[in-house]
Amino acid sequence: QTYLGICYYNGYGVEQDYAKAAEWNAKAAEQGDSEALKELGLSYYLGEGVEQSYDKAIELWLLASEKDNADAQNYLGNCYYEGKGVEQDYAVAVEWYTKAATLGHADAQNTLGWCYYNGLGTERNDSKAFEWFKNSSNQNHAQAQYNQGNCYYHGRGVKQNYEQSFECYRKSAEQGVAEAQFSLGNCYFEGKGVEQDYSYAMEWFFKADAQNNADAQNGLGLCYYNGYGVDQDYEKAVEYFTKAAEQGHVMSQTYLGICYYNGYGVEQDYVKAVEWYHKSAEQGMLVSQRNLGHCYEYGEGVEQDYTLSMEWYQKSAEQGDAESQYCLGNYYYKGKGINQDYVKAVEWFTKSADLEYADAQNALGLCYYYGHGVEKDHDKAYKLFTKEEEKGNA
Repeated sequence: QTYLGICYYNGYGVEQDYAKAAEWNAKAAEQGDSEALKELGLSYYLGEGVEQSYDKAIELWLLASEKDNADAQNYLGNCYYEGKGVEQDYAVAVEWYTKAATLGHADAQNTLGWCYYNGLGTERNDSKAFEWFKNSSNQNHAQAQYNQGNCYYHGRGVKQNYEQSFECYRKSAEQGVAEAQFSLGNCYFEGKGVEQDYSYAMEWFFKADAQNNADAQNGLGLCYYNGYGVDQDYEKAVEYFTKAAEQGHVMSQTYLGICYYNGYGVEQDYVKAVEWYHKSAEQGMLVSQRNLGHCYEYGEGVEQDYTLSMEWYQKSAEQGDAESQYCLGNYYYKGKGINQDYVKAVEWFTKSADLEYADAQNALGLCYYYGHGVEKDHDKAYKLFTKEEEKGNA
């Protein structure tokens, strides 16, 4: 009866018929067959051949789980993980995934690893995450192979090993996992775990792009923008940056803003540049925050506004961006839109100069030379001016 139900469900030897599949699985389930209980539960969960009912699905899977049916235990874990038919509860999900994983269920092993990796329903434990990913990966689970690759790449739960990471990504990518295809391409792009090869990088980026992977689209944009592995082509770069940016990819949003600002591959448009800078800056991208500061300072694509300009420079400066630190210092030094404050100017010039930003070293040198915000010190001024000259900024 169970096998007949499976045949009707999948269309093996008969025309696919979900209602008949549920009917035969119900007969077998009444006799306590765990596979039938699991299959009938799936029919109720998906609403195939019967009216959808998460409650009924969970009831049947609980019965199957009592008979150590790993699929049913994994399905129950999914219910608690996603909050389907029950209140979302990662801790209970982990309990069910553990039962199924211990019985060798590859999906459960991978998801359990994910819970340990991210601290969902349990304390974060990179070593346990890696072990469960490895167990699942050994069963040729494509997503687990990708996750195991990430462990090797970032050195989480295992010693960092780019070569091993590359191999895990390759196995997963060859099974069609888009994230792995991008990551494999990125290994070629950066020369990590394999000899750098932009052509191979692009090959894998294209495969992931076919699945609309934003990281891969950004990677292709970078290749065309910089002429890596292909002739430089700003129009193509804009095409791929746009695809990724529209999916919220922060780096592509920044590059798209740069393209519109400079007229690379598109007609120059400061308004659109600002639009994309805003999207990226609001996600914390310091380059876009700095560029917005510049646009508001000079009224490019927006109405000139020193207050907003300072706000964006401040956000970027606090992330350690030397140019923004210098620009912020310059505001205080010149009193642009605020009261002149040499002391604060020196504070920001110093931060920037410590990062070897030449303009800041020169500005700080002037402060020491004239005693603006600090005591006059011509020796310090000379040293700072000399640093700048050594960089060829005389």
